[in-house]
Amino acid sequence: MATFISVQLKKTSEVDLAKPLVKFIQQTYPSGGEEQAQYCRAAEELNKLRRAALGRPLDKHEGALETLLRYYDQICSIEPKFPFSENQICLTFTWKDAFDKGSLFGGSVKLALASLGYEKSCVLFNCAALASQIAAEQNLDNDEGLKITAKHYQFASGAFLHIKETVLSALNREPTVDISPDTVGTLSLIMLAQAQEVFFLKATRDKMKDAIIAKLANQAADYFGDAFKQCQYKDTLPKEVFPVLAAKHCIMQANAEYHQSILAKQQKKFGEEIARLQHAAELIKTVASRYDEYVNVKDFSDKISRALTAAKKDNDFIYHDRVPDLKDLDPIGKATLVKSTPVSVPISQKFTDLFENMVPVSVQQSLAAYNQRKADLVNRSIAQMREATTLANGVLASLNLPAAIEDISGDTVPQSILTKSTSVIEQGGIQTVDQLIKELPELLQRNREILDESLRLLDEEEATDNDLRAKFKERWQRTPSNELYKPLRAEVQILKNSKKNVSFFF
Repeated sequence: MATFISVQLKKTSEVDLAKPLVKFIQQTYPSGGEEQAQYCRAAEELNKLRRAALGRPLDKHEGALETLLRYYDQICSIEPKFPFSENQICLTFTWKDAFDKGSLFGGSVKLALASLGYEKSCVLFNCAALASQIAAEQNLDNDEGLKITAKHYQFASGAFLHIKETVLSALNREPTVDISPDTVGTLSLIMLAQAQEVFFLKATRDKMKDAIIAKLANQAADYFGDAFKQCQYKDTLPKEVFPVLAAKHCIMQANAEYHQSILAKQQKKFGEEIARLQHAAELIKTVASRYDEYVNVKDFSDKISRALTAAKKDNDFIYHDRVPDLKDLDPIGKATLVKSTPVSVPISQKFTDLFENMVPVSVQQSLAAYNQRKADLVNRSIAQMREATTLANGVLASLNLPAAIEDISGDTVPQSILTKSTSVIEQGGIQTVDQLIKELPELLQRNREILDESLRLLDEEEATDNDLRAKFKERWQRTPSNELYKPLRAEVQILKNSKKNVSFFF
């Protein structure tokens, strides 16, 4: 059986999710309402779901992973619906470092944060870790086992990659080493390398063309090599990870050379066949001497030795082809069939949101702000309408409207007009009106003379007042004429302006 690297799950302390959530629900939704009761029950279910996902050791099977995924999906869905913060719903989550074994006196490293983002990152880490453990337990002798293994490794790779990209912004501080961007980035690459190895195993099992198998193996070797380079100077991962990565890099490279040698033989390049088999043998010898504690390569080593012995014998007796140096050989191509599965919530196929009908807090706040603004606009419009109505009523009243409007829809003259006509006739009719109009210019002239005389008298009085004020100075205590008669002069000016307007018609 192939040797695969699995990741340990993080451990957490128990947290009562129900109590603070129920308190918020009771404060936010009407007391005694069905809506409140429904959400309180959902909070209790969420608490049970966390206990099922994190409160006990999980078996390495799909059901346990499904429970973890459902809990992850649920905390992602409630994040916008509840105000998780130190000032509102404050929940402190405590998690231990997955790779820290602790000391005799100090215990293992752990971190407690009042952050739902921290909880999400740690839960997703456990989802990826459990997926890696389930993948490692699969039977690789059948297509179904290979398919499940590749699927879980690609999911684990995507989950670790998602943590790498989001953990710092989610925590706003340095995380524990196991979920640091460097560590989860390396884990993501390891999972991707193992997924590629699974496709290599399937191609070998299906007896695909050697050219294809060589490319798949060479790409897997690259992945393992890159992962080894990323962690060889770090002591954060378990000690057995480094030799396994180094061994896998050599084994995949040896497989690539072995299958490329078969292709060379088919192309009658017997010298190249021998050179590649020799390189494969050297790689496997290195693995056997340095990493035999972690991987068993005896069968593969024997297979290469037999092929190399036969190739040398045929070349020595038949072909006499020159064996080129390794540096002169064409590089083996690469073919990748794997990619990190992006994390897209919901991940679980069976997920049902416990708070499906709850409106997110941001939407509630936006709705409240909208209603307030709408009320302000409506009240302002009503006030403007009432002000305009009052103004219109005032103007209509000054014009004696609508009282002055007569109903002229009939064939007879309205009675009010007949009454006014009779009154005019009784007072002399049109002749009297004409006579009054003829008298207006004379009356206008008389009024002008009266106003002029009035102004002359005022000017004369003001001049006398000024002379006496200059003569007696402070002993003259009378109010100055220009102030005393100021209102009278203003009224005279109004009358003069009126006369000008009236004289326009005569």
